[in-house]
Amino acid sequence: MLQRTLDRLRAEFLEMPGLHLTAHQMERLCGVDPATCRAVINALIDERFLCVNANGRYSRTTEGAGPRLRPVKTVHTTAEDTRKAS
Repeated sequence: MLQRTLDRLRAEFLEMPGLHLTAHQMERLCGVDPATCRAVINALIDERFLCVNANGRYSRTTEGAGPRLRPVKTVHTTAEDTRKAS
């Protein structure tokens, strides 16, 4: 039953880009009990197929559920830097 549920959830997330589901929604979608669903979710997280956001919704890791971090360019100025040359 676990393998069938793993395959089903993988297929759902692959077929519908941008899909975000709660654990309860996955339970209903697959028709499984909470313990089975938790085991499947943990397996998909361990293989880095799924990730969870701050609201408890799961999505494909490649969907960018987490924030994209970018390097920040900073400009440091001092009092000497602001003086104009004469």
